[in-house]
Amino acid sequence: MTDTYDASHITVLEGLTPVRERPAMYIGSTDTRGLHHLVYEVVDNSIDEALAGYCSRISVVINRDGSLMVEDNGRGIPVDRMEKNGKSALEVVLTVLHAGGKFDKESYQVSGGLHGVGVSVVNALSNWLSAHVYRDGNIYEMRFAQGKMTSALSTRVESLSELIARYQQWYGTPAQFIPTEVPVHTSTSGQMDLSVTPTIDPHASEEENRRIFLAQFGSKLNGTRIHFVPDATIFETTTFDYDVLAHRMRELAFLNAGLTIVIADERTGDTATYCYAGGLVEFVKYLNEGAECLHPAPIDISKKDPENKFELEVAMQYTTAYDEKIYSYVNSVNTREGGTHLEGFRSAITRTINTVAKRNGLIKENSTITLRGEDVREGLTSVVSVKMANPQFEGQTKMRLGNSSVKGIADSLVYAALSEYFDENPNVLKAIIEKALSAAKAREAARNARDLARRKSTFESSGLPGKLSDCSERDPAKSEIYIVEGDSAGGSAKGGRDRKFQAILPLRGKILNVEKAGEHQILKNAEIQTLISAIGTGVGEKFDPERARYHHIVIMTDADVDGAHIRTLLLTFFYRYMLKLIEMGYVYIAQPPLFRVWKGKEEQYVYKEEEMQKVSAAMGDKGVSVQRYKGLGEMNAQQLWDTTMDPAHRIFRQVNIEDAYEANEIFKTLMGKDVEIRKNFITRHAKEVTNLDI
Repeated sequence: MTDTYDASHITVLEGLTPVRERPAMYIGSTDTRGLHHLVYEVVDNSIDEALAGYCSRISVVINRDGSLMVEDNGRGIPVDRMEKNGKSALEVVLTVLHAGGKFDKESYQVSGGLHGVGVSVVNALSNWLSAHVYRDGNIYEMRFAQGKMTSALSTRVESLSELIARYQQWYGTPAQFIPTEVPVHTSTSGQMDLSVTPTIDPHASEEENRRIFLAQFGSKLNGTRIHFVPDATIFETTTFDYDVLAHRMRELAFLNAGLTIVIADERTGDTATYCYAGGLVEFVKYLNEGAECLHPAPIDISKKDPENKFELEVAMQYTTAYDEKIYSYVNSVNTREGGTHLEGFRSAITRTINTVAKRNGLIKENSTITLRGEDVREGLTSVVSVKMANPQFEGQTKMRLGNSSVKGIADSLVYAALSEYFDENPNVLKAIIEKALSAAKAREAARNARDLARRKSTFESSGLPGKLSDCSERDPAKSEIYIVEGDSAGGSAKGGRDRKFQAILPLRGKILNVEKAGEHQILKNAEIQTLISAIGTGVGEKFDPERARYHHIVIMTDADVDGAHIRTLLLTFFYRYMLKLIEMGYVYIAQPPLFRVWKGKEEQYVYKEEEMQKVSAAMGDKGVSVQRYKGLGEMNAQQLWDTTMDPAHRIFRQVNIEDAYEANEIFKTLMGKDVEIRKNFITRHAKEVTNLDI
């Protein structure tokens, strides 16, 4: 440390060094979410090519060596030299932040990768990366290590056999080509007809046939391939999860009707091809699989503003469920926190249904009933997707759209389209109104239940729920509450806790499955009432996350099947009724050990059977004792503190909502009414279970 501080102490991080120094600023984190974000950044560039009309196929391959490849049949990243710096455009795109084709407003009318940092960030955070560009029958290649070029731009001519093989791979045509005198195949629209087999002249030389082949189909063989290995010195894990990536690829295929996305995992042999001609309508049908729908076909809206600069697509379908599921996107980017497009959509639904219902006599003109937004959205499953130039996202994570003008545009387009639809489909309108009126009555019943719960709650009289053993700390940021099952576990937890900042709330048995019940039924449940009162936020329209009494809400259940079931029930409740607490990072899962292994005075607690076997072997074969904990109540207070509650040694898993639609699918599958879907899920994943009590 020196007392002087002048210009010599100012450091400028050049090139991609800032990304390696502060990776979380660019990809959010360095855990598994950040790892998969690398893939999304590369794929988003391919999606931008698809949005621009130049890409019909994207391939994602997880290789056996742990590397990953993304390939598309877009135009190919430019490789010619830039006048300003004399470098290849490919090198600039891969090594300079905020460099790309998204800023000139000509190369891309719409773009998800608006900030232009995607591929360069992936390059910076990769142990190595290679880029191949296919353009005009040539293959251009560059290689990098940790963001720095290791191999300059090289070029080679692609042979006729290579071109034919790639065409066959991308478009699925047979290897034998039929001679013809017709030089080019076109459809009635003037576009190249890819269903026709490419042709060559059997009497011409290979070079002449290559020229003919490129003249006919060369533009369809342009593209880009990015191949990389994440840097293990930066990421906590470098193992890609096929299911996570497949889920996102399927989502992108839904959002881009007609786009084919192929994903393959060479490690396991898993592969899938996604292509949905119906786009969002098929998306909503997929989301509602197993649900009882009020109308058989989703409502399909596709509109553009008069200036043709804003395109809105909506698919929506009502079910008999109690919750709403609405997912919003901008240029295929998942806006998990919504934004102005979602605000416009929601206001339009409320306005349209109230107006059309009164116009059709389903709600009397002099009626005092006004359906609220929550009423008309109960049971609604919808996907809202907009494509627009210059979207203003709030931050690099792109979680929320901020363009103020979009709300009014979305509102007017949806209002016009829905009004027309309901006029033409009065039976659908009637079913929706009946559902909304029922929701309004249930809302009133729930309000009365909440008022009754508040009157009964000893919170209002400065007391606490009788079951809660509170902590003395009054700062929520420093306070923890452990939700445990039963008096036995509660007794151990109360005896082992630090009373200053740890509160204990024992619950009796399994709480109600909120996935199958209405809000008014849920709020009558004694255990749920106790849980709501202890946390302090309220629920429904009175929910206020700022009133949370604890910023660490810890689910601590037994390490057996029953404990897992109770944990799932609690997570379902938090997801459906206190989602904001999960999004704010307040909900955790405690990880109690499954085994205690000891020999003499040597003792270790372990969490998996494989780990127990290794520890036992390390202690020697003779005289080793193993205790398996089926329940928290089998631990004494000191053991529970040492293993599960002591901040210096405990293991917590923070509950995150990386993808709301995926989380919704999991809860619907595991906790919903459809037994067949749950059975299929269990059958598929049964072999993955390594610790099962029988």
